[in-house]
Amino acid sequence: MEKDFDGWNTVKKQTDAEEPRLYTAREIWWCRLGVNIGTEQDGRGEWHVRPCVILRGFGPNACLVAPLTTSTRQHPLRVPIGIFEGREARINLSQLRTIDTRRLEQKIGFLDRAIFVRIRKTARDLF
Repeated sequence: MEKDFDGWNTVKKQTDAEEPRLYTAREIWWCRLGVNIGTEQDGRGEWHVRPCVILRGFGPNACLVAPLTTSTRQHPLRVPIGIFEGREARINLSQLRTIDTRRLEQKIGFLDRAIFVRIRKTARDLF
């Protein structure tokens, strides 16, 4: 599959010119993750977005997110979160990353508190 790095660069320039977004932990957002290298999860569509859960905030300009996946592959770092857009989804903790809040495109909703607690515990156990 050919990756559109040039198209992502155009979107990245537009993203950089935007204002930071207000957010809170447990929210699910469409995030502009872009076109990435190798096994790093890419965004999709015109804006190169992927749904992500905000795990922790680092002030008004940065937050820690983990992308969602609908892959059925079992792995200890893929924690089920329930149905997302009609499909069983998992949070992919192996792809944790800190992002600038300008990458937050659109809020989708909130993650259930009990699931969020389980995800945070799994993430803490990584270290």
